[in-house]
Amino acid sequence: QVRLVESGGGSVQAGGSLTLSCAVSGRIVVRSCMAWFRQAPGKERQGVACIDTENSATNYADSVKGRFTVSKDSATNTMYLQMNSLKPEDTAMYICALDTLKCGSWSFDPRHYPTWGQGTQVTVSS
Repeated sequence: QVRLVESGGGSVQAGGSLTLSCAVSGRIVVRSCMAWFRQAPGKERQGVACIDTENSATNYADSVKGRFTVSKDSATNTMYLQMNSLKPEDTAMYICALDTLKCGSWSFDPRHYPTWGQGTQVTVSS
């Protein structure tokens, strides 16, 4: 049983930064795709960034390119999301997800992910 636990959310002003963490525990598959999604009230879950745990290839949603950076620490089984130049429209619950397949064109489709964390709230004020 794999478990994901997010942390690092909070409230910041526009232009500020936050770093989110997603700690993975349990039975870990060597190669997998890990992703960050976000969901605002009344909106669909949106893929933000993903990283392949074997080759560290990354992909980003257009709305966060150049501002967000996804990374991983294999020694601690932790994925990070560094968020800079935050905007009010970044306000959402941020949720990490894991799939046992390598990342691909489907990586921002939430239906492909069997394992999810509980989420951490990010609020950006103007």
